Amino acid sequence: MKINYLFILLFMASLNVFAQKVKRVEPPNWWVGMQHNKVELLVYGDEIATYTPSISSEFVNLKEIKKTDNKNYVFLTVDVSKALIGFFKIDFSKKGKDNNFSVDYELKERKKDSKLRKGFDSSDAIYLITPDRFANADPLNDIVEGMRETKIDRKDDYARHGGDIKGITAHLDYISDMGFTAIWATPVLENDMEESSYHGYAITDFYNPDPRFGTMDEYIELATKSKAKGLKFVMDQVANHIGIEHWWMHDLPSKEWINYQEEFLNGELVITNHRRTVNQDNYASEKDKNLMNEGWFVSAMPDLNQKNPLVANYLIQNSIWWVEMLDLGGIRQDTYPYPDKDFMSNWAGAIMNEYPNFSIVGEEWSLNPLLIGYWQKGQLNKDGYQSNLTSTMDFPMQHAIVNALNEAESWDTGFVKMYEGLANDFSYANPSKIMIFPDNHDMSRIFTQLNEDFVNTKMALGYILALPRIAQIYYGTEVLLNDTAKPGDHGLIRSDFPGGWHTDKINAFTGKGLSEKQQEMQLYLKKVLNYRKNSEAIHSGKTVHFAPDNGVYVLFRLLGDEVVAVILNKNEKTIELDLNKFEEIGLQGKKVKNIISKKEFIWNTSLKLNSKGITILTTKI
Repeated sequence: MKINYLFILLFMASLNVFAQKVKRVEPPNWWVGMQHNKVELLVYGDEIATYTPSISSEFVNLKEIKKTDNKNYVFLTVDVSKALIGFFKIDFSKKGKDNNFSVDYELKERKKDSKLRKGFDSSDAIYLITPDRFANADPLNDIVEGMRETKIDRKDDYARHGGDIKGITAHLDYISDMGFTAIWATPVLENDMEESSYHGYAITDFYNPDPRFGTMDEYIELATKSKAKGLKFVMDQVANHIGIEHWWMHDLPSKEWINYQEEFLNGELVITNHRRTVNQDNYASEKDKNLMNEGWFVSAMPDLNQKNPLVANYLIQNSIWWVEMLDLGGIRQDTYPYPDKDFMSNWAGAIMNEYPNFSIVGEEWSLNPLLIGYWQKGQLNKDGYQSNLTSTMDFPMQHAIVNALNEAESWDTGFVKMYEGLANDFSYANPSKIMIFPDNHDMSRIFTQLNEDFVNTKMALGYILALPRIAQIYYGTEVLLNDTAKPGDHGLIRSDFPGGWHTDKINAFTGKGLSEKQQEMQLYLKKVLNYRKNSEAIHSGKTVHFAPDNGVYVLFRLLGDEVVAVILNKNEKTIELDLNKFEEIGLQGKKVKNIISKKEFIWNTSLKLNSKGITILTTKI
C-alpha cells in the first residue's frame, strides 16, 4: 500500500495549528460532585472569540458564552452538575470546515470526604515559612532559563537564595518533631518578575508554581506528605493584586480587568492611600474609599477589579481549585481589607459553602481590636456587613505583648498591657479562632522587637502558645533569627534558615554549630509546642487571668482535670508568690509539674520564684 507521507505531515501540522489556537483554559480542570458546579472557563487564544463554542454531551451543558472587547478571550459557563468523571469536548467552529477544532476538558474525581475537610483551629500551632529562605533541596532549579530574574545571591537580602518546595518536604520530620501541627508557606506560584521575586506576592500565573520553587507534582507531594505527618497545609493566596508581569498584563482580557487600567495604559500609576479604616468609617469620603480599594498596592502590583464579575469568578474558582488540588487545610489571604469588601465576603462565602468546616485567615494589619473584629464571621457590625471569614490576625495583642515585656512595671505599663489587651476578647465574635503570633514575614523578628532579651522572648512565646488562639510561629524563631542589624528590613527578616543549604556551617535541623542560647530556645519551644499539641485545656479550655501584681502576671487554662498555669515574672531577685490569691482555680493540695524542667510539687500556699522568667505548670502528670 502506498502511504502519502506528505498528507500525514500536513494533517498533523493542521492539528497542531488548531491546538495552538487555545493557549489557556482556566481553571485547567474541575471536579464532579462540587457545590460550585457551574464553572466559568476562561479560554484564551488568538481570535478565539470569533469562533462559536459548543458542547455535545448529555451530561454537560454550555449555559452561557461571554465575550469582552478583547477577541482573544471568551468565557464559557459550563454546568457540570450531572457530569461524569472523565473528559468532554468543547468544540470551536466558524465558517469554513478547516477552521473547526476542539479542546478536551477534564473532570476529576474528588478526594473522599473532601467537603468535610477540617481547617485549622485553636488546637493548631502553625509554622510560617518563606520557602526561598528555608532550605534548598534541589539546586538544579535555582536558575531557570527564560525567567526574568536569574540571579542567585545569598549575600543579597533581596535576591533569590534558592530555597524550594522540596526543601520543605525534606524537613517535615523536623517541623513535626518540634510540635507544630500545620504549615503556612508564603506563595510559591509563579512570580516572573524582574527583581525581588523570592517573596511570592507578585503572582504572574495563578495556576502554576514558580519553576524555581519546583513542579506541580512536587507541590502536591509537599501537601500530601504534610498531611500524612499530621501537618495541615495552609496556602497563602492573593486576591487583591497581581505582578506587573502577569501574562494578563501583556494582553488584558477586558477594559475593566484591573483598577485604574486606562491610567496605567496612559503611563500613569495610581497608588492606594492605604487608609484601611474607610471600610468601617461612616464618615469616609467616596474619594478615599475608592482610592483605598482601587489604587495599586505598589507600582509593580496591578490592582485587580473584583467588581468585574469575570474577575470575581476567576478568583473564587482559583481558590477552590487549589483547595481540591492540594487537599488544603486552610487558606491565608493577603492584604484582606484592600479588595472590594463585598467581593471578599462572596469569596469567603463560596469557599465556606464548599467546605463548611474549613478555615480562612485574613490579614488586617491594625492595632485596633474593633477593626480586627469587624472582619470575622459572626460579628454584629452596625453596617450589616458579614465577611464569612473564620479568622483574623491578632496584631493588637502582638503589639501589647511586645510593649508589656519591653516596659518597666507600673500601674499602667508593663504586664497590664497584656492583661488589658486580652480583655479585648469581649469584642470578638469568636476569639479562639483569631490567630496570634510573635512576629511574621513582614515585621521585625520577635528577638529584635524585644531588644534581644532572651528571657523576655521566652516569656512572649510561652504566653502566646497558652492563649485561647490559633498560634503561628515564624521559621527560625526557635533559633533566635533576628534583624537587629537593620530592624524592619524585609530581606533580613527573611534570613536563611541555618542548615538549609549544604554549605552551611551551622545546622539548626541537627543542632550542629548552634550557640547555647539557640539550643536552649529551640528545646524550650519544642517542649512547649509538644505539650500544647496534646493539651485540651489550651485547645478549648476556659481562660482565667489575674491582674498583674508586684511584677508577676498569671494566666490559667482549665478543662476538666487539666489546669495549665502560666506565671510571668519580671523580678530579678527571688520572691515568694502568694498562691492563696488564686484560690478560685482550685489547685490547693494538687500535684503540678513544670513542663520544662519536669519537676513536680504540691500547689500549696506559696511558690518561690528565683529569678525573672516564665514558669508553665500543669496538673497532667
